[in-house]
Amino acid sequence: MQLTSSEAAKLLRKYQDELESLRSLEQQSFVFTVSVGEKEEELRPAYDYAATREKMNELEGKVRALKHAVNRFNCSTQVPGFDMTIDQMLIYLPQLSAKKAKLTEMKDRLPRTRNVRYNSNLVEYNIINYDLDQVRADYEAVSDELARAQTALDLVNTGVTFTLDEFA
Repeated sequence: MQLTSSEAAKLLRKYQDELESLRSLEQQSFVFTVSVGEKEEELRPAYDYAATREKMNELEGKVRALKHAVNRFNCSTQVPGFDMTIDQMLIYLPQLSAKKAKLTEMKDRLPRTRNVRYNSNLVEYNIINYDLDQVRADYEAVSDELARAQTALDLVNTGVTFTLDEFA
Protein backbone atom coordinates (compact mmCIF):
# COMPACT_ATOMS: atom_id res chain seq x y z
CA MET A 1 0.00 0.00 0.00
CA GLN A 2 1.42 3.39 -1.05
CA LEU A 3 0.89 6.22 1.46
CA THR A 4 2.10 9.72 2.17
CA SER A 5 2.81 10.66 5.79
CA SER A 6 -0.36 12.72 5.75
CA GLU A 7 -2.42 9.76 4.56
CA ALA A 8 -0.74 7.51 7.13
CA ALA A 9 -1.68 9.94 9.92
CA LYS A 10 -5.33 9.86 8.81
CA LEU A 11 -5.31 6.07 8.61
CA LEU A 12 -3.72 5.86 12.06
CA ARG A 13 -6.43 8.17 13.45
CA LYS A 14 -9.06 5.89 11.87
CA TYR A 15 -7.56 2.78 13.50
CA GLN A 16 -7.33 4.51 16.88
CA ASP A 17 -10.93 5.73 16.63
CA GLU A 18 -12.06 2.17 15.84
CA LEU A 19 -10.12 0.87 18.85
CA GLU A 20 -11.62 3.50 21.13
CA SER A 21 -15.10 2.67 19.88
CA LEU A 22 -14.55 -1.04 20.54
CA ARG A 23 -13.26 -0.28 24.04
CA SER A 24 -16.27 1.90 24.75
CA LEU A 25 -18.73 -0.72 23.51
CA GLU A 26 -16.96 -3.39 25.52
CA GLN A 27 -17.07 -1.24 28.65
CA GLN A 28 -20.81 -0.83 28.25
CA SER A 29 -21.55 -4.49 27.61
CA PHE A 30 -19.12 -6.84 29.34
CA VAL A 31 -21.08 -6.57 32.59
CA PHE A 32 -24.79 -5.90 32.94
CA THR A 33 -27.24 -5.63 35.80
CA VAL A 34 -30.57 -7.35 36.21
CA SER A 35 -33.07 -7.18 39.00
CA VAL A 36 -34.50 -10.19 40.71
CA GLY A 37 -37.35 -11.49 38.62
CA GLU A 38 -36.14 -10.01 35.33
CA LYS A 39 -35.27 -12.33 32.46
CA GLU A 40 -31.48 -12.23 32.21
CA GLU A 41 -31.28 -13.41 28.61
CA GLU A 42 -33.69 -10.71 27.39
CA LEU A 43 -31.52 -7.99 28.95
CA ARG A 44 -28.11 -9.42 28.01
CA PRO A 45 -26.31 -6.95 25.67
CA ALA A 46 -24.66 -8.30 22.54
CA TYR A 47 -21.03 -9.01 23.44
CA ASP A 48 -18.59 -11.60 22.16
CA TYR A 49 -15.41 -11.60 24.20
CA ALA A 50 -13.33 -13.64 21.73
CA ALA A 51 -14.44 -11.64 18.67
CA THR A 52 -13.84 -8.34 20.47
CA ARG A 53 -10.34 -9.42 21.55
CA GLU A 54 -9.55 -10.62 18.03
CA LYS A 55 -10.66 -7.32 16.46
CA MET A 56 -8.74 -5.28 19.07
CA ASN A 57 -5.58 -7.35 18.53
CA GLU A 58 -5.92 -6.91 14.77
CA LEU A 59 -6.30 -3.12 15.07
CA GLU A 60 -3.44 -2.86 17.56
CA GLY A 61 -1.24 -4.79 15.12
CA LYS A 62 -2.19 -2.40 12.32
CA VAL A 63 -1.37 0.59 14.55
CA ARG A 64 2.04 -0.90 15.43
CA ALA A 65 2.88 -1.66 11.80
CA LEU A 66 1.77 1.75 10.59
CA LYS A 67 3.60 3.68 13.33
CA HIS A 68 6.73 1.61 12.71
CA ALA A 69 6.55 2.27 8.96
CA VAL A 70 6.09 6.01 9.52
CA ASN A 71 8.99 6.09 12.00
CA ARG A 72 11.31 4.27 9.58
CA PHE A 73 10.21 6.53 6.72
CA ASN A 74 10.80 9.61 8.91
CA CYS A 75 14.30 8.39 9.85
CA SER A 76 15.33 7.68 6.26
CA THR A 77 13.71 10.47 4.22
CA GLN A 78 15.58 13.73 3.67
CA VAL A 79 13.69 17.03 3.65
CA PRO A 80 14.64 18.94 0.48
CA GLY A 81 16.50 22.17 1.18
CA PHE A 82 17.61 21.01 4.63
CA ASP A 83 20.39 18.68 5.67
CA MET A 84 17.92 16.77 7.85
CA THR A 85 15.64 13.78 7.82
CA ILE A 86 11.96 14.16 8.71
CA ASP A 87 12.56 12.96 12.28
CA GLN A 88 15.26 15.60 12.74
CA MET A 89 12.94 18.23 11.26
CA LEU A 90 10.29 17.24 13.82
CA ILE A 91 12.79 18.23 16.51
CA TYR A 92 13.99 21.33 14.68
CA LEU A 93 10.52 22.87 14.24
CA PRO A 94 9.74 23.11 18.00
CA GLN A 95 13.23 24.51 18.56
CA LEU A 96 12.55 27.24 16.00
CA SER A 97 9.13 27.90 17.52
CA ALA A 98 10.68 28.34 20.97
CA LYS A 99 13.30 30.73 19.56
CA LYS A 100 10.60 32.71 17.79
CA ALA A 101 8.53 32.97 20.99
CA LYS A 102 11.53 34.29 22.96
CA LEU A 103 12.47 36.75 20.22
CA THR A 104 8.84 37.94 20.04
CA GLU A 105 8.94 38.75 23.74
CA MET A 106 12.25 40.58 23.38
CA LYS A 107 11.40 42.53 20.20
CA ASP A 108 8.10 43.75 21.64
CA ARG A 109 9.71 45.35 24.70
CA LEU A 110 10.23 49.07 24.98
CA PRO A 111 13.87 50.03 25.50
CA ARG A 112 12.99 51.56 28.87
CA THR A 113 9.89 51.08 31.03
CA ARG A 114 9.05 52.45 34.43
CA ASN A 115 8.66 49.85 37.16
CA VAL A 116 5.86 51.09 39.39
CA ARG A 117 5.84 49.93 42.99
CA TYR A 118 2.85 50.73 45.10
CA ASN A 119 3.41 52.26 48.54
CA SER A 120 6.97 53.22 47.66
CA ASN A 121 8.67 56.47 46.76
CA LEU A 122 11.37 54.56 44.91
CA VAL A 123 11.36 55.00 41.13
CA GLU A 124 12.91 52.17 39.12
CA TYR A 125 13.25 51.48 35.41
CA ASN A 126 13.53 48.25 33.46
CA ILE A 127 16.05 48.75 30.67
CA ILE A 128 16.73 46.24 27.91
CA ASN A 129 20.26 44.89 27.85
CA TYR A 130 20.50 43.97 24.15
CA ASP A 131 20.50 45.50 20.70
CA LEU A 132 16.81 45.79 19.78
CA ASP A 133 17.61 46.08 16.06
CA GLN A 134 19.61 42.82 16.20
CA VAL A 135 16.74 41.06 18.00
CA ARG A 136 14.28 42.28 15.37
CA ALA A 137 16.56 41.05 12.59
CA ASP A 138 16.98 37.69 14.32
CA TYR A 139 13.20 37.45 14.77
CA GLU A 140 12.66 37.98 11.04
CA ALA A 141 15.32 35.39 10.19
CA VAL A 142 13.87 32.78 12.58
CA SER A 143 10.32 33.47 11.36
CA ASP A 144 11.42 33.02 7.75
CA GLU A 145 13.34 29.83 8.58
CA LEU A 146 10.35 28.41 10.48
CA ALA A 147 8.01 29.09 7.56
CA ARG A 148 10.50 27.59 5.08
CA ALA A 149 10.95 24.48 7.24
CA GLN A 150 7.20 24.01 7.75
CA THR A 151 6.56 24.36 4.03
CA ALA A 152 9.32 21.89 3.14
CA LEU A 153 7.98 19.35 5.63
CA ASP A 154 4.40 19.85 4.40
CA LEU A 155 5.55 19.13 0.84
CA VAL A 156 7.21 15.88 1.93
CA ASN A 157 4.25 14.84 4.09
CA THR A 158 1.77 15.35 1.27
CA GLY A 159 3.87 14.53 -1.77
CA VAL A 160 6.35 11.75 -1.00
CA THR A 161 4.94 8.24 -0.72
CA PHE A 162 6.23 5.11 0.91
CA THR A 163 5.10 1.52 0.75
CA LEU A 164 3.60 0.35 4.00
CA ASP A 165 4.82 -3.22 3.40
CA GLU A 166 8.35 -1.93 2.77
CA PHE A 167 8.66 -0.63 6.34
CA ALA A 168 6.19 -2.80 8.25
